[in-house]
Amino acid sequence: MKKGIIAAVAVVSVGLLAFTGCSKKAKKSEKITLTVWESLLGPDEFIKQAGAKYTESHPNVEIKFVNVELGDSTGQIALDGPAGVGADLFAAPHDKLGELVNGGHVAPTANADVVAKEVLGACSKALTYEGKMYGYPVSAETYALFYNKDLIAEKDVPKTWDALAKWVVDFNKKNPDKRGFIMDVGNAYYSIVFTTENGNRIFGPTGDDTSTTYLNNDDAVNGMKFFQSLRPALNVPAADLSTGACDAAFQGGQAAMHITGPWNVKNFVDAGLNFGVAPLPSLPGDTVPAASFSGTRAMFVSSYSDHPEEAADFAQFLISPAMQQLRFDITGAMPAINVKVSSEYIGGFLQQLNYAFPMPSVPQMSAFWEALGNASKNIWDGADVKKELDACNATILGI
Repeated sequence: MKKGIIAAVAVVSVGLLAFTGCSKKAKKSEKITLTVWESLLGPDEFIKQAGAKYTESHPNVEIKFVNVELGDSTGQIALDGPAGVGADLFAAPHDKLGELVNGGHVAPTANADVVAKEVLGACSKALTYEGKMYGYPVSAETYALFYNKDLIAEKDVPKTWDALAKWVVDFNKKNPDKRGFIMDVGNAYYSIVFTTENGNRIFGPTGDDTSTTYLNNDDAVNGMKFFQSLRPALNVPAADLSTGACDAAFQGGQAAMHITGPWNVKNFVDAGLNFGVAPLPSLPGDTVPAASFSGTRAMFVSSYSDHPEEAADFAQFLISPAMQQLRFDITGAMPAINVKVSSEYIGGFLQQLNYAFPMPSVPQMSAFWEALGNASKNIWDGADVKKELDACNATILGI
């Protein structure tokens, strides 16, 4: 994502988009069914509606939705693909790319040059592995600081983590039945923020230096010691701060601030919550929002598909302006292309994306989530930071 994008809407470039579902291609008369794996609670409805729309212009192609959750698809395709019972197209997060490519499970992006030019730069970069692009980005995401406007005024939303901690301690004293701040401290997706002092990045600046994780160097250790120092502001054991528990507390009006992503916007709106979205507070010694992970949700064509051309065509259809608008309307997910969407909340995410960095896609990322998640829980509960991060580094690298 380019710097300086701070508007509440994305830039319009619909006229530049060339994805038309291959309307200029000769239509085949053979009746085929494309099996598409996706998650429930929104993405499923998107695939069903997009599939019905696609079939209107491609009457020989039926789109069959099958529920395989995002976190399960990589392991499932490795089993079902070779057995001939897998998907033609499946959703997976971009950090699984190295694992998918090295396993031989996914086909390269068709019309890669065209796709790369039309999608957000962060998305094309996230789906490029060893110089080649795989998959079709259907949404971009990062997380930000949600705040309940009934509990904290917009002008009081902290710009630094130090300020947040001080505000929360005062709020908690005055409101013993509520919390000033809540987050899943054991979720590596969020706790990675505290390892990014002085521009430190997991697997190095380009995310592909697997000689070390960069998670146990001085910058990461200092950052996680600061993370640990926040415990008085949220004096709750890590085991009681699951994502579900934190989401529920904020949605129920029991917390003033919470870190989560665009997938929760619709839930909070439906709950009638009066909330806003702001960039993350800055880390000590810095003046800009702390760096967050950016993620790209992609549809991958299975290398085992009997209909790879049709699967690729449907995938390109999913990143057309109309379908990206449909996905936003249904799921609230940020589009992967430059298309205008109207939302009072998207501005905070766009600001945060200016300081986000793509999750690495090296195969070692498969061990990252549990390793840093467990280390973060232990650190939050008082464990020695350096020992935990050394163990985390060793686990991820398999040493």
